[in-house]
Amino acid sequence: MREGEPVFVDTGAWIALALSRDPFHARALELWDLLLGVGARFHTSVPVILETFTFLDRNTARDVALAWQVSLDDLTELRIHPVTAADLGEIWPWFQRRDLHKLSAVDATSFVLMSHARIRTAFAFDHHFGVAGFRLVA
Repeated sequence: MREGEPVFVDTGAWIALALSRDPFHARALELWDLLLGVGARFHTSVPVILETFTFLDRNTARDVALAWQVSLDDLTELRIHPVTAADLGEIWPWFQRRDLHKLSAVDATSFVLMSHARIRTAFAFDHHFGVAGFRLVA
């Protein structure tokens, strides 16, 4: 991984970082430290933030979800990508790919945003990112 490389953080990585009971928690912490060490520039999206908050709120407690949201403010190198109607129009071809079985709309949106921003690396535990042609940190 190159120093200062942009890395898109997916929902699964945020959840693994936030929850010590998550099966990927230890690995997520290890990878997060590695990414911080090489000065990765973190990216995520509005849909990923909403999905993560909703998951944490429904599967833990509101305080956990709110604490996670507040922790994002501490990440000075985090860029949160919005989604436009044009971006939504570009997600549909991803669903036509037979190799992306059970792809979520949030993941398809992430692929579009990553492509626009020329981000090739994802901090994700979701195999769809690799199948879609992105390099996985996890």
